[in-house]
Amino acid sequence: MANSYFSNYSQSRFLAISSQTPGGTQPPPSNQTGPKSRLPSSKHFSTSISSGSDRSTSKEKPSNGSSPNGSEPHPLRNTWVFWFRQQRTPGNKLISYEEGIKKISAFASAESFWSLWTHLAPPSALQPTTDYLLFHDGIRRPVWEDPVNISGGKWIIRLKKGVADRIWEDLVLAVLGDQFDECRRVEEDGEVAANWEDGSDSGAELPEICGCTISVRQSEDIISLWNRLDGDLKVRERIRDTIRNVLHLPPSTIMEYKSNNDSMQDKSSFRNSAIDRTPAS
Repeated sequence: MANSYFSNYSQSRFLAISSQTPGGTQPPPSNQTGPKSRLPSSKHFSTSISSGSDRSTSKEKPSNGSSPNGSEPHPLRNTWVFWFRQQRTPGNKLISYEEGIKKISAFASAESFWSLWTHLAPPSALQPTTDYLLFHDGIRRPVWEDPVNISGGKWIIRLKKGVADRIWEDLVLAVLGDQFDECRRVEEDGEVAANWEDGSDSGAELPEICGCTISVRQSEDIISLWNRLDGDLKVRERIRDTIRNVLHLPPSTIMEYKSNNDSMQDKSSFRNSAIDRTPAS
């Protein structure tokens, strides 16, 4: 019988895959030195490359990740930036949220993403109170108050320890692979509305999905998917349903939503979030 995994807080459940250790326990850390190359477990990235020129708008030129044989890289639709945050320094000194955020790297192609991803430690190897943050480069800082984030919110899923690595990878690949592209507002004539423009000289259009995060905590891991417009209920619902599909969530999974405005009011990302009770279709 398949094991079930759920957070102590939310009782969200995830079916174990046969390759996981019985009881959801994590394998002991490897003694292997140097970065460990990890093969992708998701198929969502097959749609993450698009034809045409690289649309990078970042002032800091991202790595193009071209292959050694000189072939052209496969550009992503947007340039993305990985961030890292630790609430405590190695000396256990508590630091503010802003002080703890550090940029890892920007990337704009499939090749540059994989060259970065294979050198990142998986969530299971991170210390508690550590976050990974992935946001497109139209967002200056991955915080609630950013001009692109301020009117949005996020879907939240709480995970029992030991299952976050696969789910986090699937979510990242779904975001980069434009799996949420059809969640944008649809006009009455059936046409998808244009994305919000960033107001810069480039006139670049930004996606509805701002980014995603994983927060490693002592008793649970929390993933969240940030969207740009909190007030558009239909878009939020389509994003929720797409999350369920791309992560293969069981119907019993509990999902929560919280606007960034509410987070600014109570200074918390995950407390007082609204539990979504819509049954899975």
